[in-house]
Amino acid sequence: MPFEDRLGEALRRTGDSFELGDRRDLVESGLLRGRRRLARRRMAAVTGSVLALATVGLGGAYAAGFVGGDGAGASVAAPPPQPQASGGIGGQRMIVLFTSSLPPGKVTQEQGRGPADPQAPGGPGGGTTASASGVFDDGKGAGLVSLGVSRVDPAAEPSGQQVTCPARAFVDYDACKAEQLADGSRYLFLQGYEYPDRREPTKEWRAVLITPKGTMVEASEWNAPAEKGAAVSRDTPPLTAEQLRTLVTSPKWLSVADGLRAPGKPDRPAANGPSGEAVQKQLLALLPSGKGLKVVERGNQDGYAFAVVDDGKGKSLVEINVQPRMSDVSPQGEASTLPDGTRIGLDKRPGEKGGDGVVGWTADTVRPDGFRVVVSAYNTGNQSKPATRTEPALSLAELKAIALDPHWLTFT
Repeated sequence: MPFEDRLGEALRRTGDSFELGDRRDLVESGLLRGRRRLARRRMAAVTGSVLALATVGLGGAYAAGFVGGDGAGASVAAPPPQPQASGGIGGQRMIVLFTSSLPPGKVTQEQGRGPADPQAPGGPGGGTTASASGVFDDGKGAGLVSLGVSRVDPAAEPSGQQVTCPARAFVDYDACKAEQLADGSRYLFLQGYEYPDRREPTKEWRAVLITPKGTMVEASEWNAPAEKGAAVSRDTPPLTAEQLRTLVTSPKWLSVADGLRAPGKPDRPAANGPSGEAVQKQLLALLPSGKGLKVVERGNQDGYAFAVVDDGKGKSLVEINVQPRMSDVSPQGEASTLPDGTRIGLDKRPGEKGGDGVVGWTADTVRPDGFRVVVSAYNTGNQSKPATRTEPALSLAELKAIALDPHWLTFT
């Protein structure tokens, strides 16, 4: 799933060339896996009118290398903990703290990592995360449980993204609640799935805590002894919502965080197109009037915005990419060229996310200077779910009108 970092200008240009469908792959994948292995690039996760540019997703760790330490992603198949160096906390100690924090039951296949381990990134004492995992069985079926501790800047945008419920337009989940606790900590609890299309019945529940001083604790659990490749062993993960909350809010993790190296200030990646907020505002302003369209969800990131609209006939996802320097890209679909040299492609094709009966209509425009505007609409509010209507809420002609609107010229 995730397509992680923006690795400089070369990768930025590569990302610029993705078709709109590819961008949704990036968005969905970042949400679903970035929180497990820290997708440092900015992906979509939305609540209300705010798109959390996700370094997060449904899975195991919201911060860098959360489960398994500094990007190494722990699992039951991971190597056993290494002997610990002196000072700091290591894997063995994390296992003790982790297992002693679980409710009564049997724990097997324990794994732990910490900055005091000899093989910690940067050598002993050089790590920025500590983690532990194990297969927990309360007598009703075994389920994998993992936990990670890290230090973050609580005021930074990525921190807020990690305790923000994701957009249902991109992530399928049963329930999500984000709240602020009495001590000022931010807490999120999400009941979701390992796979967005639910092709396997593996459920994933997770909780994230960020304290005012920057301790981040994240725990994930599955209703199977492994997150992938194992049959489900129970209807829901082994810890209840309250037990998972108790696990991540335990004060013992504060002392663990005290022994971790603070992360440096990351450089903000170069904007990949116009401001997402500006693109979103313009998209909403250009939606056809007189059709009774109600915007039920919206969001954005640099050069991209989406809105889920409903005209009373079912939800329809509308999304737009606005990209400069795309002269080398040929619009897809039935092609034509305007007198001013603008190339247009109009296309209708089946959805690509597994939703039954989903179709997508796209107007792709590239102006002579390489400025590209691509607008798509689908007959569902989430491509991973079945179609909610026969056709998208916007016609090809209406999508074309949005893409060719002269207001976009002010974005060049």
